Amino acid sequence: MTGFKQAGSARQEDRMNTRNDQAPPMGRPLRWLWLSALVIALDLGTKALASHWLSYAEPVTVLPVFDLTLLYNTGAAFSFLAGHAGWQRWFFVAIAVGASVALTLWMRRLRAHEKILGASLAAIIGGALGNLYDRMVHGHVIDFLSFHWGQYYFPAFNLADTAITLGAIGLIWESFRDAKRKRAH
Repeated sequence: MTGFKQAGSARQEDRMNTRNDQAPPMGRPLRWLWLSALVIALDLGTKALASHWLSYAEPVTVLPVFDLTLLYNTGAAFSFLAGHAGWQRWFFVAIAVGASVALTLWMRRLRAHEKILGASLAAIIGGALGNLYDRMVHGHVIDFLSFHWGQYYFPAFNLADTAITLGAIGLIWESFRDAKRKRAH
């Protein structure tokens, strides 16, 4: 029985590997770029509203742990490199363009079953391009979502940052699911 089970398991693994490696390509994988466009539109729209309705660095309390606070970030996540002379603007522009191109090329190779991966890549691309627009037009990224607990503040962020974070979580989720599928078969 053990020999039969091992042979059957090996055949099942071969079928699974064939299914994953040679799964049909996703029909029109670049259709996910519509999600990127939606992320960009929502991000730029909310940043425009925040810029119009909020005064710089003056919090508007929404909940005891959440404020709307207009802030400008010349750095990256958590204001990384914000205190430098300005070279970081072009560095982050290059990263956003490079990442968006690389992720779009990855998106073109998606397989039919990789829907979460497609949505995740699209969210990251949309968030990167939303913040890229700010860097190119304003010289800084507009942030306005501010969470805090007492006197401890999480760095302010925007919808583009949220999309990038959710996309990264989706990529991590998919990597765990893929590893689990490979172990199970």
